[in-house]
Amino acid sequence: MELTTELHTATFMGLFISRNLPFKLFLPFLFSKKLISGNFFPKQLESVMCLVARTGRHLQRYDGGCRQVVGCIPYRYRRKGSQKKELEVLLISAQNGNGMQFPKGGWETDECIEQAALRETIEEAGVVGSIESILGKWLYKSKRKDTLHEAYMFPLLVKKQLENFPEKNIRKRRWMAVAEAKEVCPHAWMKEALDVLVSRQPQPRPTRMEI
Repeated sequence: MELTTELHTATFMGLFISRNLPFKLFLPFLFSKKLISGNFFPKQLESVMCLVARTGRHLQRYDGGCRQVVGCIPYRYRRKGSQKKELEVLLISAQNGNGMQFPKGGWETDECIEQAALRETIEEAGVVGSIESILGKWLYKSKRKDTLHEAYMFPLLVKKQLENFPEKNIRKRRWMAVAEAKEVCPHAWMKEALDVLVSRQPQPRPTRMEI
């Protein structure tokens, strides 16, 4: 009896942490405004998310030989003393150690583009929030494999920063102002995506001059 129970448990856990099942189960909840509107993000779910990073590229999408990647620019507003709120963006360290960048990765055949963007952002940066309309599409060449990539980027208004996430032990993450982000990010196409994000932000109303 105990052996049967152990086998059932092992089978369930094997399915649970497989590369396809977890995000099919969890991503619909991540699109729920009720789940991410405040601080409600169950610790149990956060712990499980830490185990479910996808690996391998057998589901990777290609278009005309271009690898399709997708990611997010996580952002928030912080009040600086008595001054107005300042836009900040979250960058993460690159695996090759070449500066800081925004989270992004392969778009796979079993997910829609928004799901892929959210998944990569959770895996690499450990944040969740409200995904907004796409910033655009960029073509760039990988320096390591000389492969052409087709990249899609989304803004993500961050609602929750997780303590545990799949790439916690291999990534550093840092919030910074837009000007600093442009200095430390080596990728021109990411800077262009950031410019689009900034252009969408509401502009402060001019104050009336007293006569």
